[in-house]
Amino acid sequence: MLRMSRLTDYGTVVLAHLASHQDSIASAADVAAATGLGVPTVSKIFKTLGKAGLVTSTRGSHGGYRLARSPRDISAADVISALEGPVSITDCSASDRHCDFEAHCHVGSAWQRINIAIRRALADISLLDLQRSNSRIPTFTFAGMPIITAKKAP
Repeated sequence: MLRMSRLTDYGTVVLAHLASHQDSIASAADVAAATGLGVPTVSKIFKTLGKAGLVTSTRGSHGGYRLARSPRDISAADVISALEGPVSITDCSASDRHCDFEAHCHVGSAWQRINIAIRRALADISLLDLQRSNSRIPTFTFAGMPIITAKKAP
């Protein structure tokens, strides 16, 4: 199963909060209080997002964090890459990896194509899209079975 870490999930919550308050600078404590996350967790997320260039920080008594770019210009791929590293569903689909079985493998290029498709899909979803709670959830099937991605509101 493909799954991102809890820290990445929390990172999207933190970024969505900043996106909804673009006109102000928010401290880690403010974001923690607003999101229900712990201050140490939010601080760790901000440090990582800052290194990745997704947030900027201002020091001082009125300091804090804000998005480095518009929410429209930050993709889900940016967020995941910042907090998880490059998207790679197999070792051989990472751009810097080589497999001992590469000469005999007949499926590696297929996995690389799948990995590229996933990266493109993540790049097409912006932080603005992520923060919209009422955006349409796509439906799809896998092996002929419908996939339920979210429960419908009562």
